[in-house]
Amino acid sequence: MSILGNRVLRVEDPKFLTTGGVYGDDLPFEGAAWVTFVRSTAAHARIAELDTTAAASMPGVVAVCTGEDLDLAEIPAGAPVPDALARPALARGTVRFVGEMVAAVLTERREQGEDAAEAVFVDYEPLPAVVDPEEAVRGETLLFPGHGTNVALSIDGPADESIFADCEVIVTRRLVNQRLAPCPLEVRTAAASWADDGRLTLSASNQHPHGARDALCALYHLDPGQVRVVVPDVGGGFGAKIGLYPEELVLPWLARRAGRPVRWTESRSESMLSLGHGRGQCQQVKIGGRRDGTVLAYRLEVLQDAGAYPSIGAFLPFLTKLMTSGTYRIPRVEFSARAVVTNTNPIVAYRGAGRPEATAAIERAMDLFAAEIGVDPAEVRRRNLVPADEFPYTNGTGTVYDCGDYARALDLALEASGYQDLRSEQARRRAAGDRRLLGVGVSTYVEVTNSDGGGELAAVEVLPSGRAKVYTGTSPHGQGHATAWAMIASEQLGIPVEDIELVANDTDLVASGGGTMGSRSLQTGGLAVHEAAVDLVEQARKLAAEALEASPADVVLDKLAGRFHVAGTPSVSRSWRELATEAAATGGLRTERSSSPPGPTFPFGAHVAVVEVDAETGAVRLERMVAVDDAGTIVNPLLAEGQRHGGLAQGAAQALLEEFRYDPDGNPVTANLADYPMISATELPSFELVPMVTPTPRNALGAKGIGESGTIGSTPAVQSAVVDALAHLGVRHLDMPAAPERVWRALEEAADR
Repeated sequence: MSILGNRVLRVEDPKFLTTGGVYGDDLPFEGAAWVTFVRSTAAHARIAELDTTAAASMPGVVAVCTGEDLDLAEIPAGAPVPDALARPALARGTVRFVGEMVAAVLTERREQGEDAAEAVFVDYEPLPAVVDPEEAVRGETLLFPGHGTNVALSIDGPADESIFADCEVIVTRRLVNQRLAPCPLEVRTAAASWADDGRLTLSASNQHPHGARDALCALYHLDPGQVRVVVPDVGGGFGAKIGLYPEELVLPWLARRAGRPVRWTESRSESMLSLGHGRGQCQQVKIGGRRDGTVLAYRLEVLQDAGAYPSIGAFLPFLTKLMTSGTYRIPRVEFSARAVVTNTNPIVAYRGAGRPEATAAIERAMDLFAAEIGVDPAEVRRRNLVPADEFPYTNGTGTVYDCGDYARALDLALEASGYQDLRSEQARRRAAGDRRLLGVGVSTYVEVTNSDGGGELAAVEVLPSGRAKVYTGTSPHGQGHATAWAMIASEQLGIPVEDIELVANDTDLVASGGGTMGSRSLQTGGLAVHEAAVDLVEQARKLAAEALEASPADVVLDKLAGRFHVAGTPSVSRSWRELATEAAATGGLRTERSSSPPGPTFPFGAHVAVVEVDAETGAVRLERMVAVDDAGTIVNPLLAEGQRHGGLAQGAAQALLEEFRYDPDGNPVTANLADYPMISATELPSFELVPMVTPTPRNALGAKGIGESGTIGSTPAVQSAVVDALAHLGVRHLDMPAAPERVWRALEEAADR
């Protein structure tokens, strides 16, 4: 019987539930100085004067450094974003968002840094701030005058109006996919030290240790062997911790300047201001088709807010483009995008990274089209879904989907939700004039995981003790890799899961790795573990054959007993422990694989959300959330369900609560957790998860990613449900989040028309 597919309890949990995790702030760094950053209070200004004299003389101050002290190169976003938009580690001459670093203070104790930072005097000469990307694109105020424009990157598509020529119905709408703060439970923390031989060690709360190592090598002109990056337990990343930020990149320079280790942990306020934000798209959709519900043409124009310094956010439209037409067979599709700089915190990847934005746009467009022709939105979706017999399917922007059955996912979600009964109850309430407005929202989605099609490194080793170690280049930080990877190895080796240890997040112990992001881990890292374990069994079979004086082809592994024997003769055998002991003198019992699947995979699903809206106050309550999320073969349903739960919560939070806002002068107005509402169990129902499995042919496990699916499908479903609740009162659209005031104002405006 296979262990795969079973609800194996997480092997990580006993530690977290007893002694607790070990996070960056828990690590001891003897003799380390604390770093506190002085941050800009102006969104856009010239630095007229920067005086560190008073701060330098305060108790415990080791050093105060400014951008003029640094001899580090600026940090580029990467091609094709121009180098003219590169970011200095510490501001030089100009600040471009509230929270940008202008100086670093090193102190003996952490609390001394806060006082000393306040003593740094900065005289700002204000410049006009540009917060709205639609204003930024006009270029009336330039953030980088030498660049000549606020546009960092463009994806030009043909604006061919003839694609809508035969459409009986055309609908256009401006949509906003609002800016979000990731808010991981653990804020960023890092420490840097130099050894006497010039070797650099960095500890950081990060999702991609090897990428961090490579960034340090590039900035400090070091070889990979001269840099070690260690990542302890990580209390949440969600994409915002994929790369190193200027704060972390400057730490080695500060450590070298101080001649001792340095460490830094941001405050929650700093995290809200300068940990990269997510989403931030203005979208213009145009959809056309026939009155029978057939969609013939769709255009999506994206204006991406990249923040003050283009980072991963500038590249998000490429992922949006991949998934432009979603689950639908639309004959004519157009996409164009521009990423612009604004006087705001830079945008980075956030759970889904470009794909939720594409789904939100096409799903809202389908709702608008359905409303225009007067057909049920679920039925309009069904009529346009890609048929199951057309896979692999090339969508309207050239993306090739591996496999799927979108109609079945929709039918399962509708059936599980009791869709027709919900519509009947909705009609009853409307007829009765009930102030408790019922809304039903439907979404279908497809997303891309492991979008670059990259591979991963893994090694499997059996020790003389009979226990095994799995080495992985992925970065476990809550996903359950220690459990899943052990299950995959156990399936081949027959060694119990509890006797398999995961080794990760240390660039000295694992030579290379792609990290954890984009829901890539199982189909890359898990696949590599599977292949390495298969190879190890073959290696052990040959060793056993020599010991048993038999042909390797005649030797079998009894997985239940963990012993190799000649087929039909189980009484004479060799255990893993014996073989590993015998192999120790010749290099040990170990195999390593670098595996690359032939391409990305495309999870899909359908969600139904049910909300109740108080017509008098605008308050929205999410009553039900029904989710079908097909991620191919499931290694461990317990882990998959955990990922789905987290994704559903974050998606619903965007639809209902979360928005990071700035005032017109670039001052953050939702910069703490009192003003930036986080969703909790109080605002969420018990999720109704419907299983569906369509294995992918693109890897031996048949697995796709599951980490972001819940977020991608739930957001448009909840938004759709809120609009649906208000539709009979004249509300056609409502941008997210559906906060009570926004809902109430929409109802008031509809009543006045």
